[in-house]
Amino acid sequence: MPRRIHFILLFSSLVLIAGFFYYSASGSEHFFRRNTNRLNVNKKDSVSKDSAMTETRPVVLDTAKYDELLHSLSNGDSSGRWPVKLDYPVPGAIFPFNRVVAYYGNLYSKKMGVLGEYPTDEMFAKLQAEVKKWQAADTTVVVRPALHYIAVTAQGYPGKGNKYRLRMPFKQIDSIIRMAARINALVFLDIQTGQSTVQEEVPLLQPYLKMPQVHLGIDPEFSMKTGKKPGSVIGTMNDSDINFTINYLSNLAKANQLPPKILVVHRFTQAMVRNYKHIKPNPEVQVVIDMDGWGAKSRKLTTYLEYVSREPVQFTGFKLFYKNDFREANSSMMTPEEVLKLKPRPVYIQYQ
Repeated sequence: MPRRIHFILLFSSLVLIAGFFYYSASGSEHFFRRNTNRLNVNKKDSVSKDSAMTETRPVVLDTAKYDELLHSLSNGDSSGRWPVKLDYPVPGAIFPFNRVVAYYGNLYSKKMGVLGEYPTDEMFAKLQAEVKKWQAADTTVVVRPALHYIAVTAQGYPGKGNKYRLRMPFKQIDSIIRMAARINALVFLDIQTGQSTVQEEVPLLQPYLKMPQVHLGIDPEFSMKTGKKPGSVIGTMNDSDINFTINYLSNLAKANQLPPKILVVHRFTQAMVRNYKHIKPNPEVQVVIDMDGWGAKSRKLTTYLEYVSREPVQFTGFKLFYKNDFREANSSMMTPEEVLKLKPRPVYIQYQ
């Protein structure tokens, strides 16, 4: 599978705003510490009073319905891989009772995804139109909208601490939370670690991850364990990185009596995710391996088969590109009906 083109666009677009993010080169760690304190102690200025924050976890999980829907997701798979046999989640699990349709991007760039490319109202209209298409394609589950926001972006320059990553200001994440609340959408905060680590970056988002409607994405493509610059090679994450993130989210959910968190892990090559058999979802965290490649349908289907379906973890996702899926001659973006023919059926759909 060819390397995605969006990381190239990522660097060219964010170079233009490097001056705006001067704090990253001169004190982003101080900025994050200061804003973490603000979110923890200054409730008036935070988003903790959003209506979604009042959600409580249901008392009982409908296990019969869970089993029925999980079997349906396998879509007649005869390999024995699907459905993955795991413990039941704690009550309040989003999957498999729902399908999530997310818009991905960053508000500072029109080239990183549809979230950020269009004015808010126009973006919402497009997202809700996609939700309706998916709902019509599969009426057995509820389709929920989501905003998948890149909260930490990989960079082609070292920045503060030589980590080749840029953290977005909390005030912008606040705006995403407020935007999502307008349409009762879920929020995913995505981390591209660069030469940092999930162990360093994930805890900094704790004030948001305590919110029941906020979930997490991590992108192995930009996890540069070999010391290379992001974009020069495709990165990788080990099972230990993913399990750290799962355990962190699990402990946070248990401590705050939250419904299960969702962890989306992007993948489009074999090496991006190592030791998949040792990844351990648990009742507090639902793990989605998201097929993140772009291009012709045949290539996307092969990528899904080779790196997602044949290496089961728990649930699957599928990414659709409004532009890059049309880059090759006679190519087009797959329809919901086409995606739903996959074995297993994805529960998480992302548009870029």
